[in-house]
Amino acid sequence: MPPPRGGESGGANRNQGSVMTLRNLLASSSMVAFSAAPLLAQQGPVDPVMFDGGYEALQPLSGSAGPAELEGHGQGYYVPSTPETVQWGYLPNRDSEPVLTVPSGSVVTFDTLSHEGLLEDQGRDPEVYFAGFEVTRDFVLDDAVEITGSDIAHDFAVDGPHIVTGPIAIEGAEPGDILKIETLSIIPRTGYGVISNRHGKGALPGEFPETPVPAADASAENPEAYHNVSVFTPISERDGQYYGALHTAEGERVEFPIRPFMGLMGVASDTSEPVHSVPPAMHGGNLDINELGAGSTLYLPIEVAGALFYTGDPHAAQGDGEVALTALEHSMRPTFRLTVLKPGDEGLPMSGDIAHPMAETEDYWIAIGLNEDLDEAMKEAVRQSIGLLTGRYGMDRATALAYLSAGVDFEVSQVVDKTKGVHALIPKADFSALAVD
Repeated sequence: MPPPRGGESGGANRNQGSVMTLRNLLASSSMVAFSAAPLLAQQGPVDPVMFDGGYEALQPLSGSAGPAELEGHGQGYYVPSTPETVQWGYLPNRDSEPVLTVPSGSVVTFDTLSHEGLLEDQGRDPEVYFAGFEVTRDFVLDDAVEITGSDIAHDFAVDGPHIVTGPIAIEGAEPGDILKIETLSIIPRTGYGVISNRHGKGALPGEFPETPVPAADASAENPEAYHNVSVFTPISERDGQYYGALHTAEGERVEFPIRPFMGLMGVASDTSEPVHSVPPAMHGGNLDINELGAGSTLYLPIEVAGALFYTGDPHAAQGDGEVALTALEHSMRPTFRLTVLKPGDEGLPMSGDIAHPMAETEDYWIAIGLNEDLDEAMKEAVRQSIGLLTGRYGMDRATALAYLSAGVDFEVSQVVDKTKGVHALIPKADFSALAVD
């Protein structure tokens, strides 16, 4: 394992921006919960306590060695990320055993982990990696240390990067049903994150990173040899808003707003084959849609009994496209309500079969297109939008297409996950005068 790298002496190739240490940028800041609903009382104070010039890490709940019901809160449950409750680089399939089974309508809180700072090109040792940015052990998450120090196999060249927590079985869920996933709150667990660009990946593979290609001896024991670029990114507060902080080459500060969301939410695929964590599909998975923060709802068609819900890939912020490869990756504590909707249920967003992922926020319906070809992903998003408009509002298909052309923005969710994503933002306000089927 390489020695700690402090302050400005970090490896220039993979740790650009290392002068942006936790302490010298966050000395007067505090964290908040980005929440659409109160957090369960057992999770402790919503605002992590500040001390010694930084943020206290929001560690796993004390006394919770594994999934558990939160006493006194009925259908409230908690799932930590431990070697027993996660998969590294792969998603659950029909053969996966649930780590917890809950009734439909249950509220479930997860402690999720960002993979950044944990991967082999960063040394697979978060204590050492983050020490290079003056992050002391107090601010490093215990579950990150436990998982990277475990014997969980992970092949950096083959496996997905994501630490996937779950799956959770929901009682009564059957193939053909829909799992309604309401994101109630998302709480940051640290005061920093990481943005990475790796060779052969991102929107400009072969152009970026502008560093030598990985050497033959690149490994967790020799992470510098990967020559990848990871930018440590503190989070700070200004005028009540939270920002990621970067710097120009001249040292001038650049800020962008924090908008937490879970990049990865899904149900198990009906296959016995390994399911890679990178490409999204009909099961959801690594959708990377930045609209799916607190207050959003995702609908996924269930493929196997129990649904087997899982989550991971937490983000503090992501631009549409996610062009470097990663967003601002940042460990989070999300809370969901998981509800099984049977065919014909009044809670379904539209009449007819729902065979593709779709979502909603307070302001928008979100139709999702997925394909390895970006043009085909765009076409699929348009088709799904037409299906939603005809199935929910009774529009004829020609009128629906005309409306989409005049009134709806189609955004590129991401272009870096093998299967590319496009999502449509259909304003609910445009249909406020209509009766809903």
